[in-house]
Amino acid sequence: MWKLVRYAAASNLARSRRFSAAIPGPCIVHKRGADILHDPWFNKDTGFPLTERDRLGLRGLLPPRVISFEQQYDRFMNSFRSLENNTQGQPDKVVSLAKWRILNRLHDRNETLYYRVLIDNIKEFAPIIYTPTVGLVCQNYSGLFRRPRGMYFSAKDKGEMMSMIYNWPAHEVDMIVLTDGSRILGLGDLGVQGIGIPIGKLDVYVAAAGINPQRILPVMLDVGTNNQKLLEDRLYLGLRQPRLEGEEYLSIVDEFMEAVHARWPKAIVQFEDFQMKWAFETLKRYQKRFCMFNDDIQGTAGVALAGILGTVRAQGRPLTDFVNQKIVVVGAGSAGLGVLKMAIQTVAKISGCSELAAKSQFYLIDKDGLVTTERNSLDPAAAPFAKNPRDIEGLTEGASIIEVVKKIRPHVLLGLSGVGGIFNEEVLKAMRESVSTKPAIFAMSNPTMNAECTSIDAFKHAGENIVFASGSPFENVDLGNGKVGHVNQANNMYLFPGIGLGTLLSGAHLITDGMLQAASECLASYMAEEDILKGILYPSVDSIRDVTAEVGAAVLRAAVEEELAEGHGDVGPKELSHMSKDEAVEYVRSNMWYPVYSPLVHEK
Repeated sequence: MWKLVRYAAASNLARSRRFSAAIPGPCIVHKRGADILHDPWFNKDTGFPLTERDRLGLRGLLPPRVISFEQQYDRFMNSFRSLENNTQGQPDKVVSLAKWRILNRLHDRNETLYYRVLIDNIKEFAPIIYTPTVGLVCQNYSGLFRRPRGMYFSAKDKGEMMSMIYNWPAHEVDMIVLTDGSRILGLGDLGVQGIGIPIGKLDVYVAAAGINPQRILPVMLDVGTNNQKLLEDRLYLGLRQPRLEGEEYLSIVDEFMEAVHARWPKAIVQFEDFQMKWAFETLKRYQKRFCMFNDDIQGTAGVALAGILGTVRAQGRPLTDFVNQKIVVVGAGSAGLGVLKMAIQTVAKISGCSELAAKSQFYLIDKDGLVTTERNSLDPAAAPFAKNPRDIEGLTEGASIIEVVKKIRPHVLLGLSGVGGIFNEEVLKAMRESVSTKPAIFAMSNPTMNAECTSIDAFKHAGENIVFASGSPFENVDLGNGKVGHVNQANNMYLFPGIGLGTLLSGAHLITDGMLQAASECLASYMAEEDILKGILYPSVDSIRDVTAEVGAAVLRAAVEEELAEGHGDVGPKELSHMSKDEAVEYVRSNMWYPVYSPLVHEK
């Protein structure tokens, strides 16, 4: 039997338990003196005990008083609350960036304390280090830049990446998040400034999945930018050239992937915020060669599918009724097409029908309206989801959203368009009439200004009897008479940390559709029936480590079923295959890193 290490969970409810994690074994360091104080991986600020100060040559380099981890935590939180008080009444953007700066300064100085603060306050801080503030950070990144984090590979580095990868100081890397900055959220091409996305995503990996921060790597692949404003910006830090295209572009990505695999053959690479053509091309190119996935296509699809399956439950119907749900997807980018693919696969799985037959319940709308086979120059990626005009009597090529909603009367209207306010009053009122029991409106585009509608507008115009979900955070809506319109944030952070951790612990060398579908179905079944019937589809972000443990275990078990699990560390494939569901959850939970100060021992 494998050895399980007891997981010490942080509790926001019991202060006495918050700092109760067991002291880990000593950590060997090869630095002394000021070098340690300048290394955020090992720095404890005023928390170094006197004996450690002697061992590491720190006497005299710090104030004499030793401050406990708990006191340091409280001191930071007091500073943060003071910042909140001092910025009251200022514009939201100013306040958001001020909060990001204070967290970023802590991250630069002391990673252990930073991640403890993040884990214990994840619901409050996730919108700062992740969506939606990360979009604002990326837009202003060149001006905000103070010190490098992660690695930058550019078109100028062609032929050098195999040696460059060894410049990263960590001997082992488990998780890499990679972007080329070409489609940052709904903000478009932000070039090298898109590095904020991998940094934010990996912070979520640490907080939600307990991936050791010494084993993560954010990467920017700078192949130029077509954003003229950035090219003319004197502060812009990236290549001042148009984006590479075609084989020139792919050769750069190929070289990077080969370099990563050569040094860290078991590292998982998450592709993030690539423009659609490259998102699909790179997924197709690498998914059977490397352990990788695309979060925009597959992660978003999984979270959306979990919400749609939850909607069926919220309507008081069995999950098998999902095959009868009519779903309109607005947005034919990587996320929208990813949702369609996974949802169709699920319908086929539940009903036993072919994927071709399963497509009959799905309708795709892009910027030119309803996508049909009659369209000239039909996008190859969208072609599999185009409707045959013979099957949509009363609708024509390019029909508008309102025309489709009125004719089809969908159970779910799902927005991944990146166009703020596209679900206008007329569309929302039409959804009120679409079905008798809890029609669902998913306004999933990020950041907040790009949401297809707000929660207030959804409940105002579509009525109180709806299920609402968004990509960015919105407050619940007071409907009066003690009623609450629940807002569900369909956030990818419910899935991608579990996908990464489950894959890592399984030792799988590929991430399959089956593993991703298992993750989505696990999330869909996570909520209790009483919550689902209230219209609550997703758990509170406060419970993100519990969610990740469940999702990670589902991914691990799927890898075992597909005979892809090769084991991790001392736990081999045989032990994995004999784990029950509960044992798999505990195994995943026990492997989550938790931030406490390790005793440091110097070794030359």
